[in-house]
Amino acid sequence: MASSTAQSFVVLVILFAAASFSSVNAQLSVNFYSSSCPNLLPIVRNAMRQAVNRERRLGASVLRLFFHDCFVQGCDASVLLDDTATFTGEKTARPNQNSLRGFEVIDTIKTRVEAACNGTVSCADILALAAREGVILLGGPSWSVPLGRRDSRTASLSQANSDIPSPFSNLASLISSFSSKGLSARDMTALSGGHAIGFARCTTFRGRIYNDTNIDPRFANARRTNCPATGGDNNLAALDPTPNFFDNAYYQNLVAQRGLLHSDQELFNGGSQDSLVRTYSSNYRAFAADFAAAMVRMGNIGPLTGTNGEIRRNCRAVN
Repeated sequence: MASSTAQSFVVLVILFAAASFSSVNAQLSVNFYSSSCPNLLPIVRNAMRQAVNRERRLGASVLRLFFHDCFVQGCDASVLLDDTATFTGEKTARPNQNSLRGFEVIDTIKTRVEAACNGTVSCADILALAAREGVILLGGPSWSVPLGRRDSRTASLSQANSDIPSPFSNLASLISSFSSKGLSARDMTALSGGHAIGFARCTTFRGRIYNDTNIDPRFANARRTNCPATGGDNNLAALDPTPNFFDNAYYQNLVAQRGLLHSDQELFNGGSQDSLVRTYSSNYRAFAADFAAAMVRMGNIGPLTGTNGEIRRNCRAVN
């Protein structure tokens, strides 16, 4: 099964990801809370296990939360902030509204962490750890998460609208979006493999199944049954054939012209990433290693450290 295959490479991927630490901000450390909150990892792991056991889709939802956080102001938990009468957060941005999920999972973890070590662990670090645990619980690789981020007191609706890659993007736009965050085209193709798990709404793939020509006709027809040309915007379809298992079926789908999102299929459409997609489609080990290393790099986008930011008491509001 996909999950057992993935688990057999966990040790390999941890070592591979560790090789990337030399480029990680020196103020972040995998041992940051070893003395100040020694039970942090088991608290996060147990809460994520309970969440995923309740609804397996939450593993993908929390991973997506982390991605959308890091692409706006860096990995600072700004995505978790609620709007108030005097504060505008990022939750109503086009890529996030009626789309992001899993906030209550982070709330639960934060409550338990605060009970164990009050005012010590940032929401940004909790989100980074929870994203990894969700991947592991769905059979994917592990990696060491550098910690020590602090939480932002600000958010940016405009950045969320402009910087988060769109499901309608072409390859050049995707490469540019990731490059602007210090991530390579290879990182982009590996991180897109996060679509190995989870679901997408009809509104994000309607144009692909009705208008794109680089699509398997049988696949398009099957998706149209639950995504009409008009209406049904929130109807869901799996991003790959095994949405509850972190495997490489996503890339196999791309080779077969069965990518669900337009931006997915752009990775395999006669362009610069075709060869890498073919490699990932036939070599899970290569994908798992590259994904883990890219997650470490993404987690190092613009962290607040030292005396910058704060440690929020409630992940939804500044102190």
